[in-house]
Amino acid sequence: MTDTMPSTQLYLISPLDVSGDFPARLERALDAGPGLVTAFQFRVKGIDQHEAAALAEPLQAICAARDVAFIVNDDIALAKRLRADGVHLGQGDGDPRDAREQLGREAQIGVTCHASRHLALEAGEAGADYVAFGAFFPSTTKDTEHRAELALLEWWSEMVELPSVAIGGITPDNCGPLVEAGADFLAVSGAVWNGDEVAAIKAFAEQIAPA
Repeated sequence: MTDTMPSTQLYLISPLDVSGDFPARLERALDAGPGLVTAFQFRVKGIDQHEAAALAEPLQAICAARDVAFIVNDDIALAKRLRADGVHLGQGDGDPRDAREQLGREAQIGVTCHASRHLALEAGEAGADYVAFGAFFPSTTKDTEHRAELALLEWWSEMVELPSVAIGGITPDNCGPLVEAGADFLAVSGAVWNGDEVAAIKAFAEQIAPA
């Protein structure tokens, strides 16, 4: 960890529509905070794998040029087809062991663990590279039935070495306590894409540094 790297980094999650000018928006967002965004999750729904791969191609190139990990949401087969840097699995999207077997030793495998220490410890035992906790706040991106508490992040950061991702309704205005609680990454989507992505990334950078 160098002095220039913040202790908490951003994990950008795509909007469902990544067509049109979205590649240019992604470039602007990544360039607004060099070293702050270290992962990008490709999250599209309801399209076939061929169309998804076509949409992913320019985004993957943008991430690769900036040393940002390109992670596919929910779909091990698509991650394998794209030779993505990794896959993020919900609780019903497959086993980390299977993902590891298909994607290889170097793949980054993340698992949604809601508000559960038990699920997170199980994910770690199954070989996950990080666990995601949330939602910490109401989210406009997806319905949230689980609500996580800061105490979970604090406990995890003290007791377990596996990196944690905080998710759910995170904005520059409310992220400070998550950083202080020990979140390694903040997963953000609507707070960036629902407005000016450059201003949003810079606002996150300002809040993360002092926290």
